[in-house]
Amino acid sequence: MHDHRMPTPLAALLATILLAPLAIPSPTPLHAQDRDDPGDDGPPELSSGLLSSLRWRSIGPAVASGRIADIAIDPTDRSTWYVAASSGNVWKTTNAGTTWTPIFDNYGSYSIGAIALDPNDHLTLWVGTGENNGQRSVGYGDGVYKSVDGGRSFRNMGLETSRHIGMIAVHPDDSRTVYVAAQGPLWAAGGERGLYRTTDGGESWELVLEIDEHTGVNEVYFDPRNPDVMYASSWQRRRHQWTMIDGGPGSGIHKSTDGGNTWRAINRGLPGGDKGRIGIAI
Repeated sequence: MHDHRMPTPLAALLATILLAPLAIPSPTPLHAQDRDDPGDDGPPELSSGLLSSLRWRSIGPAVASGRIADIAIDPTDRSTWYVAASSGNVWKTTNAGTTWTPIFDNYGSYSIGAIALDPNDHLTLWVGTGENNGQRSVGYGDGVYKSVDGGRSFRNMGLETSRHIGMIAVHPDDSRTVYVAAQGPLWAAGGERGLYRTTDGGESWELVLEIDEHTGVNEVYFDPRNPDVMYASSWQRRRHQWTMIDGGPGSGIHKSTDGGNTWRAINRGLPGGDKGRIGIAI
């Protein structure tokens, strides 16, 4: 039963204190001066002379940075490297890292997830934009790019809605056949998500391994003894404003024995339950 009696004096006093507006004086503008008191000039006005004593200085990165996503080394010249920065485009060195040149600053994404050199042509370079990470500060991309002149220029070859590229693999015997492990959007379902293949040098793409709308492909490899035997790892992940779903039943390992035309899961013997991001080495 509710008590409808008048509040006690103490309760009334507390209510008055809590509900009363705070008397906070308004800040005086820096340039304001009290014209009624000629003896008080107020704070000094901003001027070039006052600001000239201030100097800018670097205080280091203020956000997550410095992530290197991938490295490709020219097999014909071991002093030439290409480095994909997760949040800093693509860099090239021709003197084994003594000096560096940015080669991707004028294109559609600053975030890079994968980079691959054509094993048959050291001047052909593939770049997958959008780092394949899951943190809030992750950058996204706008597809796959190709250079045929050693990184002097690039052309967007499609897969714009893949958003995050995990890996690119060029067929060791056929430069026109390329596989792209597309992770798909981090903050949404769908998109170009799965393992894509081109057989015409990037002019068209086909989805050869699809898991579900929340699961993309993280890595793809050729067996070095037989390029018709391939392996791929899938990763189910999805970020929301309130949580990160990092793993699920869609994560696993897949194998093809016919050059990527068909795939089967090979997860027998792996731990049960939801799996996260899987890395492979052959």
